[in-house]
Amino acid sequence: MSKFKVIIFDMDGVLVDTENYYYTRRETFLTSKGISIKHLSPLVFIGGNMKQVWQMILADDYDKWDVPALQAEYMQYKRDHIIPYDTLLFSDAPIILEELTKKGYRLGLASSTAKIEILKALDMTNLAKYFDVVLSGDDFKESKPNPEIYQVAMKELDAAPTETLIIEDSTKGITAGVAAGATVWGIRDHQFGLDQSGAVELFDTLTQINARL
Repeated sequence: MSKFKVIIFDMDGVLVDTENYYYTRRETFLTSKGISIKHLSPLVFIGGNMKQVWQMILADDYDKWDVPALQAEYMQYKRDHIIPYDTLLFSDAPIILEELTKKGYRLGLASSTAKIEILKALDMTNLAKYFDVVLSGDDFKESKPNPEIYQVAMKELDAAPTETLIIEDSTKGITAGVAAGATVWGIRDHQFGLDQSGAVELFDTLTQINARL
C-alpha cells in the first residue's frame, strides 16, 4: 500500500515533450528583436519561466529595454504560436493518469510554465479532468526552485509533505519539491544533462512510476 495520497506533476518533460519546441520558439522571437541567447545554455530555461531570466538574456543591455513591454510582447507571440501539445504528449500519460485516479490518488499539476500555456496544453490533450489543482508560475512571485508552488499545491490538496509524491524532471523543479518536504521522483533526462541527483529515484517513463505505486 502506497504511503502517498497525493501526486503532483510538473508538466514539461513529464507529461509533454516540449522543451525543444519552447527553446526554438523563444529563440525565434528574440532573434526577431535583435537579441541573441547563444551565450546561454538551454539548461537556464528548463524548469523555469521567462520572467526569471530576462537579466541573463539581456545582460549589459538590460537597462536599455522596457522589460515588462518585452515580456508582454513575448506572451502575445506565444499566444500566436501555439505549441502542438497534443502531438507532444507522452503516449502513456493519459493511461497512467486514468489509472492513478482509479487507484484513489488525488492529482495536482504545478508547472512554472505560463498559465495560458498550461490551459492550452490541458485543453489540447484532454488531461484537465484528472487534476484537482492546477498551478502555474504566473500564480507566484518566484518560480521554481522556490518551493512555494508545491507548498500551496499540497495545502489545496489537503496533504502533508509525507503524503505527497512529486514527479519532476528539471533541476529547479526537483529542488523545489525537495525543499517543500515531499518525496520527489524524476523522469530521467536523456537530452540536456540535467542534474537530477536530488530526486529519490529516476524512471524512464510514467508507466514505470505507476508500476511502483
